[in-house]
Amino acid sequence: MAAFEISPPDLRELVGAWLAEDIGRGDVTTTSVVPSDVEGRARIEAREPCVVAGMTAAALCFELTSSRFERVLEFKEVVGDGDRAAAGDVIARIEGPLAPILTAERTALNLLARLCGVATMTRTYVDAVDGTGARIVDTRKTTPGLRSLQKHAVVVGGGSNHRFGLDDGILIKDNHLAAAGGVSEALKRARANAPHGLRIEVEVSSLQELEEALEEGTEAILLDNMTPDRVSEAVRIAAGRALLEVSGGINLATVRSYAMTGVDLISVGALTHSAPSIDLALELEE
Repeated sequence: MAAFEISPPDLRELVGAWLAEDIGRGDVTTTSVVPSDVEGRARIEAREPCVVAGMTAAALCFELTSSRFERVLEFKEVVGDGDRAAAGDVIARIEGPLAPILTAERTALNLLARLCGVATMTRTYVDAVDGTGARIVDTRKTTPGLRSLQKHAVVVGGGSNHRFGLDDGILIKDNHLAAAGGVSEALKRARANAPHGLRIEVEVSSLQELEEALEEGTEAILLDNMTPDRVSEAVRIAAGRALLEVSGGINLATVRSYAMTGVDLISVGALTHSAPSIDLALELEE
């Protein structure tokens, strides 16, 4: 469950595609209004408290856009990924030709706002379970195209990554169980057919299914949509024989009660699918 790291060539390709979506055949407003030789400075500031994430992607927005204009600009991060910023704090400064700064502005801010939102929500959940031993993990409920960056934002927010995709872990869920004919049969098939070395986890929705999974010797069990009291009973039954994860309907009001049960992991889809974007702004300076 290590943090997923996106490689620089892949990130350049992604950011290039996002810029192309916005710029299209060219930024007709900027090229019409701003002479190409005009230089200046700009700052990106937080309009509300947040945990910063996405600085590398934002810097690439300006770098790739300046290359398009055949000019060079300088991006300086003031607050790094994983650090907190207060309302009004400057988190980055950009200096150089104004045309590419203005052209890249919206794409860079969109990315930063979404990723800072993910990191900020993650930190809130992590703080809520502090001292319990439970870890907050993400899910695959991500925005298509943004998964690598959203999972990075979870990590800098203090959380941990679950599976990145369907190819790096076996998680047998309710529909798999229905198709296979139950917990025991699904686990037997997974062991017989899974690539060597992949951990097998199975989702259970009752204590009876939990005991069935434990009898099969499964490594990890996902307790789905159980109350904290039911999860406490599951922890007692498992008695350390399997890693226990809990998921389903967990929010900030209830997350600590789940963490206090003794589970190992708490997966929260809201970290990536419901985190509100942080209010950020780019302002030109005199």
